[in-house]
Amino acid sequence: MPALMEVRSPFDGFVVGSVAMDSSAGVDRKLTALEAAFGIWRNTPLADRRRIVEEGLTKFLDASTQIARDITLQMGKPLAQANKEVETFLDRAHWALDAAEGALATETLPEGGGLHRRIEHVPLGVVLDIAAWNYPLLVPVNVIVPALLAGNVVALKHSHRTPLTGEAFARAFGSLEVPNLIASMNVTRDSANRLIDDARIAHVAFTGSVRAGRAVYRRAAERLIDVGLELGGKDPAYVAEDADLDTAVEGVVDGACYNAGQSCCGVERVYVHRRVYPEFVDRARTLLAAYRLGDPLSEATTMGPLAMRESLAALEAQVEDARSRGAEVLLGGSRVEGLPGSFFAPTLVVDVPNDAVLMQEESFGPIVPVHVVDDDDQALAHMNDTQFGLTASVWTRDRERAERFSRGLDAGTIFQNRCDFVDPALPWTGARDSGVGSTLSRHGFLGLTRPRSIHFR
Repeated sequence: MPALMEVRSPFDGFVVGSVAMDSSAGVDRKLTALEAAFGIWRNTPLADRRRIVEEGLTKFLDASTQIARDITLQMGKPLAQANKEVETFLDRAHWALDAAEGALATETLPEGGGLHRRIEHVPLGVVLDIAAWNYPLLVPVNVIVPALLAGNVVALKHSHRTPLTGEAFARAFGSLEVPNLIASMNVTRDSANRLIDDARIAHVAFTGSVRAGRAVYRRAAERLIDVGLELGGKDPAYVAEDADLDTAVEGVVDGACYNAGQSCCGVERVYVHRRVYPEFVDRARTLLAAYRLGDPLSEATTMGPLAMRESLAALEAQVEDARSRGAEVLLGGSRVEGLPGSFFAPTLVVDVPNDAVLMQEESFGPIVPVHVVDDDDQALAHMNDTQFGLTASVWTRDRERAERFSRGLDAGTIFQNRCDFVDPALPWTGARDSGVGSTLSRHGFLGLTRPRSIHFR
């Protein structure tokens, strides 16, 4: 009998499911089946690929009620947010279906001198997608659907916290007209790393920590295969003196606390112009106090538990470091007692020095740390004072101010008057320690192919 991996709810600790772990022989069988599928799939016309992928999405939709419930049970986000994730997953997948033809189209150069020249976009083979638990559908869909449409097949290693979602992908896309387009690899972290060494793996997409991403990058470099890395963030928001505070406060607080703050592109640093600072703080405190913590399956719950119990001590240490440097904790700042599960109180910390750990290291929790600034230049300098560069948001009525910040900020996405949002038509990418490569948009398709030059006389 294969060993079983049990999945426990972060809310009450009960076992909510289990998956059979893959033996070495089982991994080999799955990779062999993926290779065989690739031999057929790469030669399948794009129109047929689109049709077959859409059939997989229909299977996904048919099971969406259980898939959303499984997300909540596995990682603790409120069921309403899990249902929203299913909806966004389908929207993002259908965007890729519509965009595939244009993104993958052969580029024909002008003929002359008896030469025919064109550029084709050739699939890579078996793509290893090592996905994270915080958005169990949205993290992998950024890779899976474009990869399949481009002619690749996918070995999906989902997080050990959310393996039921990996199984859902395999059920939806593993038994279509061309079988074995996706295999769910239920292996340990060490075994997943060893998968990178396998000659059948042609590309690695990884979402996770900077430390783990560097290890993946080094391992893939030994084989000279490409890697896409979506790593950490410490995303800043600047509330300018002319900001619409109704929009800014609501957006920033939601950006910091949605999914209990467990988002790589969540707002983790807030810089507020001195003229609007007092009002921003008062309004933020009111919104943060309104969150309702509890059973994530309950409709009344607006914030669920953290997925990892060890996060509680790390968040408390960050808050205490800020307090020791002169910051004031106006709300929260510690774990919530009296509830099952790993709940951290929605937290507002003000007057946080920019060199505090809370402003420099990723938190991944529902904390709004605020630093007052005197002008745009000071805000820009503080926003760039980081090792990360995923997204940044500027809350202002002035488009020219937003444009100035976009030119000065070193980040993958610059927002004006919104945050914590992914547009599939735009590349999802980061600067510095936030990652390498792009998913989504035309660039996401191209990153999952290689160019082939045709040069005929």
